[in-house]
Amino acid sequence: MIKVENVTKYYEGRPVLDNISLEVEEGTNLGLIGPGGCGKTLLVKIICGLVKPDRGRVFIEGKNINELGERELAALRFRIGMLFQNYALFDFMNVQDNIAFPLRQEGVLSEQEIEVRVKDMLASIGLPGIGHQYGRELSGGMKKRVSFARAVIRQPPIVFYDDPTAGLDPVTSSKIFLLLKDIRDSLGTTSVTITHDIEGVKDICDNFMMLERGKMIFFGSRKEIEATDVKLVRQFWDGFSDDELNV
Repeated sequence: MIKVENVTKYYEGRPVLDNISLEVEEGTNLGLIGPGGCGKTLLVKIICGLVKPDRGRVFIEGKNINELGERELAALRFRIGMLFQNYALFDFMNVQDNIAFPLRQEGVLSEQEIEVRVKDMLASIGLPGIGHQYGRELSGGMKKRVSFARAVIRQPPIVFYDDPTAGLDPVTSSKIFLLLKDIRDSLGTTSVTITHDIEGVKDICDNFMMLERGKMIFFGSRKEIEATDVKLVRQFWDGFSDDELNV
C-alpha cells in the first residue's frame, strides 16, 4: 500500500504541493489527473523518494521512506517500476539492452530467458523486431513504448506511469492502457497513472485524484467522480466548457 500524509512542498516560498494526503490500496490503480503544472509529477517523485517533501510523510509497504537509509531506499526502489516523461533511455544501449537492463540488474534470469521476455514484451507493445535499434533511430512514440516496456519488464509490485500514452496514436494508446490493466489484473500490481488521456484511463483505474494548483480537489471512484458537483472536476472529466455547464 502507498500512503501519503499531509505532504507539502515549497518552491520560492510558495507551496507547489499543499497538504496532500491519499492512500492507494494494494493491487489498485490510482489515476492522477489535473491540468499541466498542477504538481502531479512532483507528487509522484516525492512518493518514489526522488524528492523530499518539506512537510509530511510517505509510506510504501508500511515503511516511512524519508527515514530509510540509502541502502534501504535503494532496495525499495528496486521493487518499483517508473515511467517518466523524458524516456530516460540509455543512448549507448540498443532497445534490447535498454529493456533487458532491469532484468540483468536483478540477476535472476538467464540471458536466454531475458531474450525471450524482451522479445515478448516488444511484441505486446507493437514493436516486434526493433531490438537492434538505438534510441536516436526511434520516434518519440516508439521511445515512449520502449520506456514503458523497461518499466514493467521486471514485473515490479509497484509501478508509476507518467503520461504513458503521450505522443501515441489512439490505437497504440488503447493497447498500452489494456496492457496496464492486464498487468494489474494478472500480477496484482499497485500503480499510480498520471494522464491527460481521460477517456483512455476511465476503465483502468479504481480511484481518481485531481490536483489543481497543488491542492487536491477530488479523490474517489469513477462513480463518484461522475456524480460530483465540483465544477472544475466535471470540466476536466467530461471536457465541458463553462457555458455548457451553465446550461
